[in-house]
Amino acid sequence: MEQLKAILRSGSCRGVARSAQGEIRRFERRGVADLFALVTDEPGFLCGASVADKVIGRGAALLLLKGGAREVYAEVISSGALGVLRSAGVEVSFGAQVANIINRTGTDICPVEKLTAGTSSPDEAYGLIKEFLKGKDL
Repeated sequence: MEQLKAILRSGSCRGVARSAQGEIRRFERRGVADLFALVTDEPGFLCGASVADKVIGRGAALLLLKGGAREVYAEVISSGALGVLRSAGVEVSFGAQVANIINRTGTDICPVEKLTAGTSSPDEAYGLIKEFLKGKDL
């Protein structure tokens, strides 16, 4: 995990994942777009993986569960995300815990955090996020 934190702190990406086999994937886009793409396009990659990210909200946490992540570090994590990950037995560490992730304009709760507030199912969250991301310029 220390290697992943160092990559994250270098400022070269928004997040980074290391598979159980040692392969590294960096997240460059904002929000959950890269994580969603990884779960969709390489469904086995996160199984047993370690992930470090700048911000993890409930939607990202549920995607991490869907992928099978084993260990997670977040610079900032929402209470909902922390609860989801800990309930599933994922090893979690973080810099700061906040009640909710706030949207990019700072005016409301993050839309993906809101979208996934009513579910604890990784599969249901995946479907909701998939619909949310449709047609977005990512």
